[in-house]
Amino acid sequence: MAALMQKSALTRPAVSSRAGRRAVVVRAAADRKLWAPGVVAPDYLKGELAGDYGWDPLGLGADPVALRWYRQSELVHARWAMLGVAGVLVQEVVKPDVYFYEAGLPQNLPEPFTNVNMGGLLAWEFILMHWVEVRRWQDYKNFGSVNEDPIFKGNKVPNPEMGYPGGIFDPLGFSKGNLKELQTKEIKNGRLAMIAYIGFVLQAQATGKGPLAALSAHLSNPFGNNILKNIGTCTVPHSVNVQGLEIPLTCLWPGQQ
Repeated sequence: MAALMQKSALTRPAVSSRAGRRAVVVRAAADRKLWAPGVVAPDYLKGELAGDYGWDPLGLGADPVALRWYRQSELVHARWAMLGVAGVLVQEVVKPDVYFYEAGLPQNLPEPFTNVNMGGLLAWEFILMHWVEVRRWQDYKNFGSVNEDPIFKGNKVPNPEMGYPGGIFDPLGFSKGNLKELQTKEIKNGRLAMIAYIGFVLQAQATGKGPLAALSAHLSNPFGNNILKNIGTCTVPHSVNVQGLEIPLTCLWPGQQ
C-alpha cells in the first residue's frame, strides 16, 4: 500500500504539468488574432509567421516547403508594391501633368534617358533581375549560401532570417529590437500596397486618370464618378508604339477600348 501511495505521489505532478501545458496552449490559441472572430485556423498555420491570421481558404500552405516559398514570394511582391504605390503618388504630386500609366514612355523620362534604347534597357533589366532572382532561389534552397558578396569576397551580411538580411541592409539596427513586430507591420503594409496598386491600375484603365486625380473627381461628384459608373470602361489603347516597337495593350477587365 505504501508503495502504491508513493507511486501515486510521484506521478501526480507530471499529470498536473501536462494539464498545465495544455491549458497554456489552449489559452494561447484563444488569444491569437485571426482574420475573423470564431474561425479556426488550419493546423499548419500556427501563428509563427509574421502576419499569419489563419487565412488560407485554398490550402496552399499545407505543404511546409511550398509555404516557405510562398512567404518569400509574398515578401518580394509586398516590397515592390510599396515602392510602386509610393512612386505613383510622388510622381503625380511632383509632375501632375504626366499620367503615371505613360510615365515610362521615352518622351516622359527625365534627361538623359529620353534617348535611351528601351529595348536594350529592358534587356539589361531582365538580365539583372534574373540574376537576383536566381540568387534568391539559391538562398531559399540552401539558406545562408549567398550571404557573401560574389565579387568582393569577404563581405557578408548576417541574414538572421530568410528574407530579412541585416548588416548594411539594416543601418538603423531595427532588427535588434522586436523584429517580429516590425515584420508584421511590414507585411500588413505590403498587403495593403498590393491591393492599392491593383486599384490604381484598374482605376487608370477605367478613367484614364491617376489615383489623386480620380480621387478628386470622385469627391467632386461621388454619384457620377464611382466604380459602378466606370466598371466595364477601358481607356487603354489597343497598342502603343515605343521606338518603332508596337506593343499590344489590354485591360484587366472586358470593356470597350
